[in-house]
Amino acid sequence: MRYLFGSFLLCLVASASAQPVAIALHGGAGTIERGKMSGEVERSYREFLDAAVTAGHRQLQAGDDGLDVVVSIIQRMEESPLFNAGKGSVYTWEGQHELDASIMHGDRLDAGAVAGVTTVQSPIALARAVMERSPHVMLTAKGAESFAREQGFPMIAPSYFETERRKKALDNYKRSRRAGRDVDVDYKFGTVGVVVLDRQGNLVAGTSTGGMTGKRWGRVGDAPIIGAGTYADNRSCAVSATGHGEYFIRHTVSRDICARMQFARQTLDEAAATVIHEELVHAGGDGGVVAVDAKGNVALVFNTAGMYRASIDSTGQKQVGIYGTAP
Repeated sequence: MRYLFGSFLLCLVASASAQPVAIALHGGAGTIERGKMSGEVERSYREFLDAAVTAGHRQLQAGDDGLDVVVSIIQRMEESPLFNAGKGSVYTWEGQHELDASIMHGDRLDAGAVAGVTTVQSPIALARAVMERSPHVMLTAKGAESFAREQGFPMIAPSYFETERRKKALDNYKRSRRAGRDVDVDYKFGTVGVVVLDRQGNLVAGTSTGGMTGKRWGRVGDAPIIGAGTYADNRSCAVSATGHGEYFIRHTVSRDICARMQFARQTLDEAAATVIHEELVHAGGDGGVVAVDAKGNVALVFNTAGMYRASIDSTGQKQVGIYGTAP
């Protein structure tokens, strides 16, 4: 009997260890071309992406819950001025910061999102709180911040999000608009996102952003919209998107990729490529996605010149890239 019980425990351990894990992340897509970035800046991005994906993968291998991993890695990105999320968020037309985020769990299809927050340091953490501690999916602006205070989130001064780089981007954007010149297409790009497959076999996706440079009238993009910028379903995949949000909302990009896998039986690569390279391109939308499926396959797909990205799939293969279709 003792031998049988020991064998049973060994089988359970073996079964648990056989469950693959995978992670993919992005730091925004756009006109990211070789020669337009200094070697020092490029190294900063590559080192950050490599360190972040490696840390997330180690957490997953240790058995950490996918929600914890997604939030912790996105928070690393929110705290870095390299990305348009948290500390490095872009400015609105009025010179303010309005941050959005969302998160989704693929087993229960639970989701949480916030939009237009201005005094919360980690929008992704607040999005998770909305999912787990409220009866709602999305809270916005002052309401979201009231909820944050009730939940014990420390309030910070909006000046925390200020960076000289983003201030210059707003000034350039305004000058171009007022002069009637074409605006640098990258004014609408720059979002961070993480998708994972954890040891429990659950898929989780999260996305966080500062939005669009020079946005007005309380504009909200795709990042906090479940089905557009973020989606996760254990029956198919987890997706986080980055790009021109209006197109991702209209075409429910993240949900479309998952639905193509679930109902049309497409592979992850097929579904992501069809939506990003065909559906979006036909509509005139630019951007990309990172995605992972229930087997630990990873897709990093974009129709722009580049996308900050990194991944480690179920086989342990790591990718870190910035430009084009090659790293």
